[in-house]
Amino acid sequence: MYHSIRPGQVWLDTEGKRIQAHGGSVMYLDGTYYFYGENKEKTDGKNGIWHWGVRCYSSKDLYNWKDEGLIIAPEPENPASSLHPASCMDRPHIIYNARTKKYVCWLKIMNRDQTQTETVLTADHILGPYTKVREGLRPCGMSAGDFDLAVAQDGKAYYYFERVHSETICADLTEDYTDVTGYYSTHFPHPHPPYVREATAHFMRGGRHYLITSGTTGYLPNPSEAAVADTWHGPYRVLGNPHPGDESNTSFHSQISSVFRVPGKKDLYIACADRWVPDEMDLDYETYRRFFELAFHPDEKEREKVKDLNMDPRIVQDTGRNTSIADYVWLPLRFEGEMPYIDWRDEWRIEEYE
Repeated sequence: MYHSIRPGQVWLDTEGKRIQAHGGSVMYLDGTYYFYGENKEKTDGKNGIWHWGVRCYSSKDLYNWKDEGLIIAPEPENPASSLHPASCMDRPHIIYNARTKKYVCWLKIMNRDQTQTETVLTADHILGPYTKVREGLRPCGMSAGDFDLAVAQDGKAYYYFERVHSETICADLTEDYTDVTGYYSTHFPHPHPPYVREATAHFMRGGRHYLITSGTTGYLPNPSEAAVADTWHGPYRVLGNPHPGDESNTSFHSQISSVFRVPGKKDLYIACADRWVPDEMDLDYETYRRFFELAFHPDEKEREKVKDLNMDPRIVQDTGRNTSIADYVWLPLRFEGEMPYIDWRDEWRIEEYE
């Protein structure tokens, strides 16, 4: 049994197997925590398998997790399905609709033509079974990347996503949470990666809205950025990098997927992050920042300079990685005024926040 959280170390479930809930989130229901995400158990980087469905775990203490199995299964018999194992399905997010009494799950799908669409499913229980209600959705007519979903106290829901390689969008969801209404606001415009924001994680504290985002450098980690606003649609004001002690400039070699406020604990917010490539922590951020900056530059002459860089081949290659061994970096947030900070801790306990 575990009695603490140990960021960056291998985390096993109650059966002694690696936890497979990547790009994940935590939900608290009736005294039980549910941790769900991408199941990467078969993704060795060589067999063409990107995912093997969405897996969920349950826990009473946030330390020890029981495998509840696949809540959304892959569809290996249907190559055209967004749930085919070769389909680039990422970052499941689930919210509960109190009016329809449905759990609504959105999935990001990276398509072969480089566009990104959403698949939406619903279920009567967080553990499923889930039924597809939309596939190939282009929210507001946009190519939609990494995202987060959030529900207000009055039941209205919001969808924060990366308009691919452009800006961040906050869009209102329909009453059933399975589509967008068409109303949206725009934030953090950037001309190209690595500066475009992705992996948006929304949370609220003291009535204010926070977004923590990542830059766009594929599986390679980069500096996070925090922003704050007084309303769902902002405007958001950038506060800066929340990792003050991170000399590597890589968010402690991880990427935050969600921020979970722990019920019943004193001001405890957990930044839930993935260390996607733990075997590549020797890569230098500034080197691959330069690669991404040139590779996506609007000027063709600047893009040509990529050929002159003496690059580690792991930087150039954004596929073929063994993410079945990805680890988790869960760290508590601390606040100084409005600024959230994340400090490295080799080990910590939620009981410190009674």
